[in-house]
Amino acid sequence: MGTRTTLTASDGFTLNAYRAEPDGAPRGGVVLFGEVWGLNTWVRSVTDRWAEHGYLAISPAMFDRVEYGYESEDYSRMPLDFFASYSQETALLDMAAAVEAASEGGRVGVTGYCFGGANSWRAAAQVDGVAAASGYYGGGVPNYIGLTPRVPTEMHFGSRDQGIPMEQVEELAQAHPDVDIYTYDADHGFCNSDAPRFDRDACEAASARSLAFFRTHVG
Repeated sequence: MGTRTTLTASDGFTLNAYRAEPDGAPRGGVVLFGEVWGLNTWVRSVTDRWAEHGYLAISPAMFDRVEYGYESEDYSRMPLDFFASYSQETALLDMAAAVEAASEGGRVGVTGYCFGGANSWRAAAQVDGVAAASGYYGGGVPNYIGLTPRVPTEMHFGSRDQGIPMEQVEELAQAHPDVDIYTYDADHGFCNSDAPRFDRDACEAASARSLAFFRTHVG
């Protein structure tokens, strides 16, 4: 089991994080970017699993800088309200702080789901110290298709994901032929075992690929 901790970004901001350490010396580090729901039970369990695989694993709370008021009583809109004041510029500082913390274990791989999948791509393109990236169903593909990863990168998508049309995935693949892009007969969120769209077969296949990828490029 991991522990709650904090990270300090280069501008002095302190954010929450979850840290899981392996038994014995780490073979590398992993940063896991979660969905929009924060450091919930599932994110912490996946972070723990990376530690079980031998990595020093860090999951940062990427919305800790976001503040919003009480203007809306529609709580289903909360993630949208988050994004209204979310800054990609300062987010990169928080990503870098997480990568630096994970580097205590050696070379660092980044991974993540949905919002975290997109952050995995951005980290691969814009954050120093990343050795490899394996992102899952990163939403808003057009928003990062112009960024080019600087490190080995792979992405995983569900072919039945209505929020990420296969046309966007194909466009991403065409723009970045060096990136390994995998699709599965599954819906969005297919790896979240706490959610209704969890697909065990797809998740196990994708997770095995991520582990093999990091074994190759991280340690």
